[in-house]
Amino acid sequence: MFKEENEIIRQRIFKAVEELSDEKLNKKPAEGKWSPMQILDHLHLMENVIARNISKELDRGNSKKAMKKPIQLTVSRTIKVDAPSYTEPSEDFITLVEMTEKLASSRANLNAVYDNAPKELLKTKSMPHPVFGKVPLFQWFPFIGLHEKRHLKQLENTLSEINKQ
Repeated sequence: MFKEENEIIRQRIFKAVEELSDEKLNKKPAEGKWSPMQILDHLHLMENVIARNISKELDRGNSKKAMKKPIQLTVSRTIKVDAPSYTEPSEDFITLVEMTEKLASSRANLNAVYDNAPKELLKTKSMPHPVFGKVPLFQWFPFIGLHEKRHLKQLENTLSEINKQ
């Protein structure tokens, strides 16, 4: 279920940027704001970190069970959350072709972690989230789609700002 939803959101993101030049995608709307490409880079970094951390947590013996969290609140951009430093995007110029490959790789990585994980462990283990606290591992997979939906709004706003310049 979550795979299809995540894919729908990912396709909406690609649709938003498909007609744009690499130059425009790497342009910041203002100092201190991310370019469209940096938003995509953040998504790729976040997806890889989550997949890697879920894998580590599955291998740990002392992971705690956690209550289901209201992760759907992730979509709301009224709650400002600073990106963890390890998910801050690069300042480097990146082409859309390169970023598409990175995003495909991080998605394949995430899906492989899910496909290979014992489903019972996804329910009985958890990882910390900066806003929600301990989140059960099974919720991290749909969280990716909600996180991307949040950033799709940011991407649309950023593109609108750049087009006004």
